[in-house]
Amino acid sequence: MRVGVLTGGGDCPGLNAVIRAVVRKGVQEYGYDFTGFRDGWRGPLEGRTVPLDIPAVRGILPRGGTILGSSRTNPLQAEDGVRRVRENLAEQGVDALIAIGGEDTLGVAATLYEEHGVPCVGVPKTIDNDLSGTDYTFGFDTAVNIATEAIDRLHTTAESHMRVLVCEVMGRHAGWIALHSGLAGGANVILIPEHRFDLEEVCGWITSRFEAAYAPIVVVAEGAMPSDGEMVLKDESHDSFGHVRLSGVGEWLAKQIEKRTGKEARTTVLGHVQRGGTPSAFDRWLATRFGLHAIDCVHDGDYGKMVALQGTRIVRIPISEATAELKTVDPELYAEAGVFFG
Repeated sequence: MRVGVLTGGGDCPGLNAVIRAVVRKGVQEYGYDFTGFRDGWRGPLEGRTVPLDIPAVRGILPRGGTILGSSRTNPLQAEDGVRRVRENLAEQGVDALIAIGGEDTLGVAATLYEEHGVPCVGVPKTIDNDLSGTDYTFGFDTAVNIATEAIDRLHTTAESHMRVLVCEVMGRHAGWIALHSGLAGGANVILIPEHRFDLEEVCGWITSRFEAAYAPIVVVAEGAMPSDGEMVLKDESHDSFGHVRLSGVGEWLAKQIEKRTGKEARTTVLGHVQRGGTPSAFDRWLATRFGLHAIDCVHDGDYGKMVALQGTRIVRIPISEATAELKTVDPELYAEAGVFFG
């Protein structure tokens, strides 16, 4: 049996750990052969492949990024995309495909399986932690650790200059990174996409912080929106999945704070720093377990499923169920953080 593997969407720490686990168990226990598809769905769409065997995955456990490359290619939007994918899989002799990715990558896998009979198994990956059906996605823990360390460092500069420091983190529709890192880093204001913020209230919290002789730290997710405004866009372009480019709310917020409070404010945008570098121990552990269970799923012929973490157990759920709606921050969790605002 030959199994194809691809990594799609934004890269994140832990992708290589999944690839390693899939190949090691697939070769050693099941005797499978593997084909790596390059650059996400562009690989099966255009027939881009690389050899994938045990020597190819040695030493990659602690490496960030992905040895297979990634992209935001959507084969469902390409001309004759489904036909080309099916033909390239057949040409490579691929009997099943393991797709490692987030909402968009796995959404394609779900459609190919349910509507076109392509045997797919999904592995959930996103630093945003916004996939339903799984308690955590790998990449999230590393991103939170990176953001928390950055916030820790910002505290010293904020206090030295008695200025407001705004830290913008990733989170298009879900504020999990902002919530976790903001709470862990002792932020005084945390703004997330799920809860529109009142600018006057934010400025009130900041003023209160200065009155206590402390300099405030504001953590804002890139998709956070004011109660009387919309998302701040980097530009009007869209990717093949219809997403606009975000980033800019931090700078906009800093200017508004300066204007309304008279206090000096500066912005730090973490951006792709959150995606890079070596994965945390938790993400290596989770990604490895996901990989082991994904190849078991293939071996059992249980296609159309995604492996997921529920408690400490790895379970299988339909990919379509996992991508039907985003997992967003519960209002009760956000309310817990509100104790420390201001």
